[in-house]
Amino acid sequence: MNQETALRNFTVLLSPTPRGARLARLLATEQLRTWGLPSDPAELIVAELAANAATHGRVQGRDFRLTLYVVGDTLRIEVTDTRGDHLPHLTAPSPDADSGRGLLLVDALADRWGVAPGPRPRKTVWAELTAQERDECEINRIVDERTAKPAASIPSRTS
Repeated sequence: MNQETALRNFTVLLSPTPRGARLARLLATEQLRTWGLPSDPAELIVAELAANAATHGRVQGRDFRLTLYVVGDTLRIEVTDTRGDHLPHLTAPSPDADSGRGLLLVDALADRWGVAPGPRPRKTVWAELTAQERDECEINRIVDERTAKPAASIPSRTS
C-alpha cells in the first residue's frame, strides 16, 4: 500500500541581529505549537543556529532564513545565511570562555546536523531530530553527557 507522508513546512526571513535571532526562536516555538509538536529541544536548537547566523553569518543588508520541515516524525531545522565562506565546526571552548558552546549544544540535542553549501555566497546549517516529547531531565542529561567530552573525542555527527 502506498501511503503519503505528510510534509509541513514553515519559512521566514529575519534580520541578522540579536532581535532577529530571538524572533526566530519565538516563531519556531509558535509554529511547532500550531503543528501540535513539542518545542523542546527544537527551540534550543533554533536559538543556537539563529544566534550563530546573527553573530557569524551576518552581512549588512542581507537577512538569514529559518526553515522548519516535518516529514513523518522527523523535524528538520535549517538556518541559511550569506556567509558561505565562514563554515561552522565543532570545537570545545576554553572553560572560561563566555561563548562558543552553541554547536556543542546542537550536537548534543540533534539526532544529526550538518552544513550544506548553497548557491554562493550562502550556506545552510541544519539539524534533524525526532519530533517527540522529551522531558527536561532527559534533555539536561543528554547535554551534560555530550558536552562534557574534550573536543578531540567528540565524534562528528554531520552528514
